[in-house]
Amino acid sequence: MTDLNELNIKVLLDIINSSARDAMEEYKKTGHGVPGVDSTTLHPLDMATDILALRKAIRLLEGACHQLTAILAPPQHTIHNMVVDYTWACAGVATKARIADILDQHPKGLSVDLLADQVNLDKTKLIRVLRVLALKGCFKEVKQEVFANTRLSLVLKSTSDSGCMIRIHSNFPKYGVNLYDAMIDQEYAKSHDVDKSPRLFSLRKEGINRDFWEMDGETREVFQRGMSGLTEIMGSSSLLHHYPWDTVSSMADIGSGIGANSIRLANMYPHLRITNQDLAGFVEQAQIAWEKGAPEAIRDGRVEFVEFNFFEESPVVGKDVYYLRHVLHDWPDSESTTILRNIRKVMGPNSRVLIRESAAHKAPEPMLLNFGAGNKTAYQEDLTMWLVFNSKERTLNETGAGLIVTKVYDLAGTMAVEFRIAQD
Repeated sequence: MTDLNELNIKVLLDIINSSARDAMEEYKKTGHGVPGVDSTTLHPLDMATDILALRKAIRLLEGACHQLTAILAPPQHTIHNMVVDYTWACAGVATKARIADILDQHPKGLSVDLLADQVNLDKTKLIRVLRVLALKGCFKEVKQEVFANTRLSLVLKSTSDSGCMIRIHSNFPKYGVNLYDAMIDQEYAKSHDVDKSPRLFSLRKEGINRDFWEMDGETREVFQRGMSGLTEIMGSSSLLHHYPWDTVSSMADIGSGIGANSIRLANMYPHLRITNQDLAGFVEQAQIAWEKGAPEAIRDGRVEFVEFNFFEESPVVGKDVYYLRHVLHDWPDSESTTILRNIRKVMGPNSRVLIRESAAHKAPEPMLLNFGAGNKTAYQEDLTMWLVFNSKERTLNETGAGLIVTKVYDLAGTMAVEFRIAQD
């Protein structure tokens, strides 16, 4: 008789097989076939705005593959690989040295000797960095000590918005080094205040006390491009296709930044009137971005730019939808509640609040309940918010301010939750 553990493994293998086939079908629908591990160009689906079906297939595939390996491999092997992983550091080197930019000029590959000279790094150290990344398909050693780009390494180019987010994240692991010390520190341990984050704990040990949002023009530009990259990484643009925007007349993009998401909305739904609201510096950049990305919306008066501080003021009155995309997770509970209460003050009876955050969803058996590694991004994002802002990704039960949930959209790794005013 086959025991339960063996049956579970067979089911996991079925999930791997079926989800891989589903993913292949999504690529084939584009007419460009399935990408290869050595592909040197991005696939059209890589930059598509609606990849929800692909993301759901990959969530299953990653979760089942990782779970199967964890079951069958010796536990010490799995834990060692979990802890001893310096891919993040190697990606940081490649990004800061602009390796992918240089290799982009050499599609057949470039020797490490010449590459090291161009980036002013030691050859013997650089090759070790590149070989670690090549283990995961990021760069390829086309022949001995000659490297070329791959589809994955193209994401690290300086022209890539996703690369900007990776560049921003490369600074965060050092805060994790001090996580336990911050958790037992008398001043920081029990605090959920924004000024008691592990990031500030780490910086203050170095004699530095700098607010994350204090940015010069270049840093702000990288951050805003990184937020656009986060949209690509998280597949956030799927909401453009899976929310009934055709029934919405007006939308306020709260904490809009440059309005990367609302620019797409304006181009897809020309009936929609959009208000971008953020701090002065971001609003100024937003106007420039809109002039490039949606000049017709400016010309037709379909967009307005309003400076405001969401802790001290309410947004514009009576919009159909108040949209917060990866905003609340930047702030601890008290600040998040203040933001929502200020929005609630100006909502009409039919207004909705639409919140985009990372989230966990229930997986099919025998997979881990939260999809395991298939939902890794959501849990890592939660830790990022803790490390940097002492905040978190929230569950449905952790959002209040007199609002009730009316609909939840599973967007594979993130969710969109629609709220309305609670009726007495």
